[in-house]
Amino acid sequence: MTVYVTGIGIISAIGMNAQENFESLIAKKTGITNIELLKNLDERFLAGEIKLTNKELAEHIFTSKKTDLPRSLLLSLIAAKEAWQTNTYNNNIRTAFIGATTIGGMDLTEQYFKSNKSIKSLNYHHCGKIAEYISNYFGINDFKTTVSTACSSAANAIILASRMIKNNIVDRVLVGGGDALTGFTINGFNSLRIYDNELCKPFDKNRNGLNLGESAAYLVLENKKSIKITKNKKIVKILGWGNANDAYHQTASSPYGEGAQTAMTEALKIANLNANDIDYINAHGTATSNNDLSEGRAIESIFGEKQLYSSTKAYTGHTLAAAGIVELIFSIFSIRHNTIFPVLNYQNKMKELKTEPVYKLRQDIEINKVLSNSFGFGGNNASIIIGE
Repeated sequence: MTVYVTGIGIISAIGMNAQENFESLIAKKTGITNIELLKNLDERFLAGEIKLTNKELAEHIFTSKKTDLPRSLLLSLIAAKEAWQTNTYNNNIRTAFIGATTIGGMDLTEQYFKSNKSIKSLNYHHCGKIAEYISNYFGINDFKTTVSTACSSAANAIILASRMIKNNIVDRVLVGGGDALTGFTINGFNSLRIYDNELCKPFDKNRNGLNLGESAAYLVLENKKSIKITKNKKIVKILGWGNANDAYHQTASSPYGEGAQTAMTEALKIANLNANDIDYINAHGTATSNNDLSEGRAIESIFGEKQLYSSTKAYTGHTLAAAGIVELIFSIFSIRHNTIFPVLNYQNKMKELKTEPVYKLRQDIEINKVLSNSFGFGGNNASIIIGE
């Protein structure tokens, strides 16, 4: 059973929709700036912040300025609406909703404890409430669930959706994820000493940590039966996927990336491809000392010394649960436009690796198959392969 992508929606620090995100990537424009909307944070923090208040975000969705919904939900609704487009409920299409988040309604929880707001502020704290709201908004009731596996959440949501379609459990899935910036997450990553107060530098010898970002992104996945009814245009195929846990450390990847190797190898196996078939890798590439070394070694162990990977986190920041689907959408752009978006801020080669990331915009290469990596705390590693 073939799994097709037929709808794309995204909002991030570099664009309010898919087209704006693509244009920013081509222009090598970062969305990482000083934080303006979140209060009571160290002014040195940089992040991929979407410069719209919750009221302004709500205006893109509702006729009234709703202020009682968490920011992750508002971002997710905007992205999901762009992806869903003219799709409607149909009794003949078994439709599922699978959402991903790590933040849930934590921003409202923070407001509650700071200002003693109504206890209703806590209604959306649970991550599952986001999926419940969005699925009800679109009238999707055949199946709904939430995936929360740290920074691989959205990638694992896509894997679950693809498996359900492939095994003829459902015909169509609205799948994605979203996380807003919160004080808890920024201070939390800073406490781990992996937050860079300057612009992050993925795969650079002098990398010093990540910058967080906020985003939401969604895809519509369908089988042929569903497409025959919806008449949606096929964009790309989900060819293969892999998930593996290296069980090395609560937050760090294993030094030689055994879990990452397993995830990528499994994705190639399911896609019935070999390493030479992959034209580009959108790496997890957080710009932390541990991840980039571990992932770089894992990539080299499978793909050798080809210069075929980059990280796009210096554009949007690390968007946590949304990262896997944000970067898969960027991978779709790579296929549709035969383009590799380079790492930003790169200057010095890592001495431990034989390869370097792509650091100049490339539009001189035919790209048919892309592998996208997303790795979460606890060693939860996910890899997805897409193709024309």
